[in-house]
This record gives sequence, structure tokens and C-alpha cells, in this order.
Amino acid sequence: MKDRIIFFDTTLRDGEQSPGASMNIKEKLLVAEQLESLGVDIIEAGFPISSPGDFESVKSIAKKIKHSSIAGLSRASEKDINACWDAVKCANKPRIHIFLATSDLHIEKKLNKTRPQILDMAVKAVKYAKSFCKDIEFSAEDAGRSDLDFLCKVVEAVIDAGALTVNIPDTVGYTMPAEFGEKIVYIKENVPNINKAVISVHCHNDLGLAVANSLSAIEKGARQIECTINGIGERAGNASLEEIAMAIKVRPHYYNVTHSIKTKEIYKTSRLVSSLTGVAVQVNKAIVGANAFAHESGIHQDGVLKARETYEIMSPEDVGVPESSLVLGKHSGRHAFFNRIKALGYKIDEKTAQDLFEEFKVLADKKKTVFDDDIAAMIEEKTGSTKEYFSLNYQSASSGTATIPTATVRILKKPENAKGKTEIFQEAACGAGPVDATFRAIDKITKMDIKLTSFILKAVSSGVDALGEVTLKAEYKGAIYSGKGISTDIVEASVKAYMQAINKAVNYNVIDKRS
Repeated sequence: MKDRIIFFDTTLRDGEQSPGASMNIKEKLLVAEQLESLGVDIIEAGFPISSPGDFESVKSIAKKIKHSSIAGLSRASEKDINACWDAVKCANKPRIHIFLATSDLHIEKKLNKTRPQILDMAVKAVKYAKSFCKDIEFSAEDAGRSDLDFLCKVVEAVIDAGALTVNIPDTVGYTMPAEFGEKIVYIKENVPNINKAVISVHCHNDLGLAVANSLSAIEKGARQIECTINGIGERAGNASLEEIAMAIKVRPHYYNVTHSIKTKEIYKTSRLVSSLTGVAVQVNKAIVGANAFAHESGIHQDGVLKARETYEIMSPEDVGVPESSLVLGKHSGRHAFFNRIKALGYKIDEKTAQDLFEEFKVLADKKKTVFDDDIAAMIEEKTGSTKEYFSLNYQSASSGTATIPTATVRILKKPENAKGKTEIFQEAACGAGPVDATFRAIDKITKMDIKLTSFILKAVSSGVDALGEVTLKAEYKGAIYSGKGISTDIVEASVKAYMQAINKAVNYNVIDKRS
């Protein structure tokens, strides 16, 4: 019987540590539910001690998710472990994940400790956590640069203390694939009780080797892989879940292992995480990038038409990408439109579907052809979880070579409680361009000292009348909020994205209360 690879997804913990990728509780719940649909074995929901918000989100996810294990991260201290257990204890399958550095660099420079002290701390932490929870994981932070004999000593001790999983992280993405694989072999050969625990790896992508190191570890006996959707995470990111899962699927006889990932949910999951975090997926990203199944070369096109396998080692349907582009226009009916939503893997209620169809008809009047990415972007914008306190009612902008760019906006401000009334505000402003002028007019209404830190405009579908997608990040009171908007009009797309970022700021309760 083939061994099974356990997928430990840390999108909601390590992935969310990407600059500007923070999500609110509702957004994290959406991601957690989709990760469960994807077939993830363990969801690391957050670092409970890090903030009240993180604690509540981990607790909410623990209550909601029924099948996947829910892990919380903890340092090797009783205070951290208490908070972690309080957050995950209501889960059907809770896990406490303890980490402590084992490299001399971290021990001496960061922790100001000695090796014996680290060994003692690790054992005490695992024993204490074990008094709450059966499922304990121990991570030897910076294992990639740790002395192997000391690392083996720590691993043996924490397994004796009760750890069921021992994680060997390449915390800073330093090791090479062959080297990392040999570290796993050394641990297996030099830790007498290693058969009592699962060996896990958590690889970072600083040298672009996170997936390669993870696969090397699988070859040498690691059976848990820690990864994220789209490979997001600290610095250059983590190992990409979709790349590892598909490598195993495409090369089953090479790896000779199985996993529980439902690969047809990959594309939908990727889109959801990108939409909620504001972290765009690069077009040439393996598996989920816009060009992953695109062919421009005439030779390639000819080969694929004759036999797909000539230039595609997997089918787009395997990861949930429709095989052909969606060709819908203004004469298309509800049946064709709703069928395409279903084919794209989305489940939405009847009212939302009707609203989307009306928006589709308006878009189809503006465009000759509506593509899959158009539909996906519309759905994601429509089903976003951020409550709209400010909503756009009207916007107009003008500019030219001999005129000063100006804009007028009308915004509805919804009350923060059920007893209040919706207010209407209108302002005009000038700026360096139509987008800048529009943003200035919005700022006059919201009275928020918000600073734009990133602005990306791209086409999300084909043709000169393509939908424009604006992804931006804005800073307010030291926090970064992302926004995304789509429209055939780039000013309108920009306004939608800016309004979404503003509403996120309000939802995070950082805006001053006004009467």
C-alpha cells in the first residue's frame, strides 16, 4: 500500500504574514471552508497569542470546520500554549503546534540561550501541551542550518515527551534539494524513536527551491508537507500546495505516494486566496497562472490540437480550469450563463445568480465576448465578505491634454447600527489624473487619512474591450488594506478597489466613530 502525504496548509498563518495580505475573520472563514473542500488534512488557522483578532479567528475556524484538523501556532511557553489551546479546543480535531529554534545562530543571537536550555524548554513545552491535547507537533525552527546531531537530540527528546509530528523547517530557504533530502535521511537513521512520529517539512522560497526541497524530503521519507495556496508567505513565500499536489499526481510512479487533495478545487481556491489577500498570481505561475495552459507558438498550437499531451503534462480540468475559453455574448441566455458558473466550480444562491446575470448582460453589451476570467472576477466581487459602509452611487471623471483632470463622486454612507439612516455625500476634486482626482473626491467624503501604497492595473480577459482589474493597497493608521475592482472602465475599476480597501478599514474597526 502506498504511503499517504499529509497536507498541512498554513495559508491562514504563514501565508497571511505576507505584507498587506491580512484578512478579517469572515474572509479567513471563507478560506478555511474552501481549504476543507480542497481536502487539506490540517489547517493552521493562526497564531492565537499574537493578537485578539488572531485568537478569535482561530477559535471561529475551530468551531466551523468539521473534517480537517485545526492547528494553532505557539512558542515554547505556557502562556502561548494556554492561548493556543483555548483557541483550538472546540475543534473536532485540535492540534497544538510548538516551535523553538535549534540552530546555534538563533539560539545565541536571537534567544540568548544555550543548547541544554533549548533542549529543556522543548521537552517541557511538549509535555505541558500534551496535558491538554493528544495531537502535538514540534517544529525545530531554522533546522536547515542546525547542527544535525543536536537536531536529532532535540527530535528524539520531543518525541519521548509526546510529540506525534516533528517538523524540520528550512526556515530561511537556505538548503539545496539534495542536501535537504539527506538531512531527512540522517534524522531517520539517527533518531531511535523516529518511527513514533511523522516527519514534516516546512520550506521557504528565498532561493526559489521551496517546492523542490519539499519534494526531495518526500522522496527521503517525510510524510507531512507544510505549504500555502499560491505559495504566499513570509519574504519570498512558502512551498506551493498546488505545485506539490500536482507533481505527485502527474508523477505517481516516481513518488509512489497518495494524498487527499481534490485537485479540481485548486483553481477556485487559488482565485479565492488571491482575491481576499490582494496578492496577485503571476501569469507564468505553475498550475494556476493565467498562462499555465496557454499556447501562443504555432508549433505548440499545432501539437496540442493533434494530441494535447505533446505540450501539456496535465489537463486544465485536473486543477479546475475549464478546457476552453468561455464564449458568451449579449445574445446568451440564463441557462448557458448558469451552466458556465457551475462549470467554473462556484456554488451561489439563486438571487445572487440572477443579479450576476443582469450584470453579465450589461457587460456583454460593452464587450463582444465575455470570458471565463470575466465571470470569475464578477462572482468574486459580488460574493466578497466585507460589509459596505461606503458604497459608490455615482462617479464621473474628465481629463485631457489641455484640461485639468477633475472628478465628481456621490457616495452612500450606511449607518454602523440598525437604527441609523443612510446618508448621501457628493464631492468634486482635481488631481494629477482622473483616478487621482476621483480618489481625492472620495477622501473628502470619508475624511480618512488613507495613503495609497500600491496600485496595479491589468486586463483579466482577452480583447481590446477586456475587463480591467485594479488591485491596490492602502495604509490607514499603520495597517495595510487591499482592494480589488473590475470594470471595462479603468477609473470605475479603480474606484471599486479603493472603496473596498476603505470598507476593509472600517470593518477592522480602526476608523474613528462619528456621530
